[in-house]
Amino acid sequence: MSRLRCLLFCVGGALATGLLGACATRAPEQVPEQVPEQAQLAHAVQPAPQTLPLQFTAQDKSHWESMALPGKVRTLFSLEKRGDKPALKAQAKSSASMLRQRLQIAPDKLGHLQFEWQVENLIDGADMTSREAEDSPVRLILVFEGDRSRFSAKNAMLSELTHSLTGEPLPYATLMYVWCNTCQKESVIVNPRTDRIRKLAVEAGTEHLGQWRSYQRNIRADFEKVFGEAPGTLLGLAIMTDTDNTRSSARAWYGAIRLD
Repeated sequence: MSRLRCLLFCVGGALATGLLGACATRAPEQVPEQVPEQAQLAHAVQPAPQTLPLQFTAQDKSHWESMALPGKVRTLFSLEKRGDKPALKAQAKSSASMLRQRLQIAPDKLGHLQFEWQVENLIDGADMTSREAEDSPVRLILVFEGDRSRFSAKNAMLSELTHSLTGEPLPYATLMYVWCNTCQKESVIVNPRTDRIRKLAVEAGTEHLGQWRSYQRNIRADFEKVFGEAPGTLLGLAIMTDTDNTRSSARAWYGAIRLD
């Protein structure tokens, strides 16, 4: 790995640069036989419509794009019925990867986000404030455009490196909804590598493990709470389950995602 690529990876982290193609590489079509649905998810992706409301269901494989992260083992995603719900099962074993949607939703069109997930187990030792332990059993990730002239010197350098290596700049802002081990619900966690990634803990602790949890969030209000400014254009969303830092295992299920 070149020095520039190392710097890009270490400063921004895979999460900062992987979401919309910046520093992420499309995974080769090598899919374990025991997860045949993974192959379907990685095949020809149809672009999502850009008019609201938008709903992505577990069965709607054509809109999901499978993305690998540099140097990471892929988390396995497969279709599975969980209770009475169709779901996308994520099985991570010292791994990190995501399924994403490319979008182009103007700020004045942003409304509510509805999603649901179920987590089997928390990740021992995970700590989202630490570079060495920054894992989560579930993430729903939103990426926004914005004024990059407001970047700090560090983030501006990261964005330039990202663009030179991949042809795409660093996303202006990334908002993640997460489930953390010990933090307070509704707390904001700034990524330890770059403040252009910030997390909002919509769930914490063990009380609701093994249960379907449903959420309705106001995108604009959450963005303003987390970043202290109005959101720009919504460029994409993704789901991600990762255990690469703690070298552990986790299983979770994602249900329908709806943008109103």
